[in-house]
Amino acid sequence: MPRSGGTVYLTAADESGMLVSFIQSNYMGCGSGIVVPGYGISLQNRGAGFSSDPASANVVAPGKKPFHTIIPAFLTKDGVAQMSFGVMGGAMQPQGHVKTLVRMLDYQQQPQAACDAPRWKVNQDFSVDLESIMNADAVEGLGANGHRLKSVEDPYMDFGSGQFICRLSDDADHGYVAARDSRRDGHAAGF
Repeated sequence: MPRSGGTVYLTAADESGMLVSFIQSNYMGCGSGIVVPGYGISLQNRGAGFSSDPASANVVAPGKKPFHTIIPAFLTKDGVAQMSFGVMGGAMQPQGHVKTLVRMLDYQQQPQAACDAPRWKVNQDFSVDLESIMNADAVEGLGANGHRLKSVEDPYMDFGSGQFICRLSDDADHGYVAARDSRRDGHAAGF
């Protein structure tokens, strides 16, 4: 039997500067159970995390932005796409997006370095999961500040997996740099 659920992220770019950011997730089971006639594409069911209960923080209602973890993303500058990217991994997705962007934008790291860097994850109970490759001094400092920490040996599901394509300049002729996360299967290729 195949594994239950799963998410695939794809980013692509062409010589004209067009960028694509696409994510497909079948969350539980085989997705929604609805297949598009004539195409064989199984529709996702990530909306299962939304609620119709008015007391829920994740209720679908006008003016609300319920928490969701399907986040194909773009980074733009002056209305022009600069990077298409995504980080898969359930509730880690928004955290992974922020972590990689902070490394690239604030610390000027190349996309592959930002993608490879150790990650942490804040859980619903505010405990913090840490990748086992996290810097020992950083771990000690977090513990000394009262954080409840747990080292996680297998990063496959817990810390997300990203793919990135970034324009090298505003001129599409200058090309791109691509990165892919080593935490899961993936490939960055140009032709």
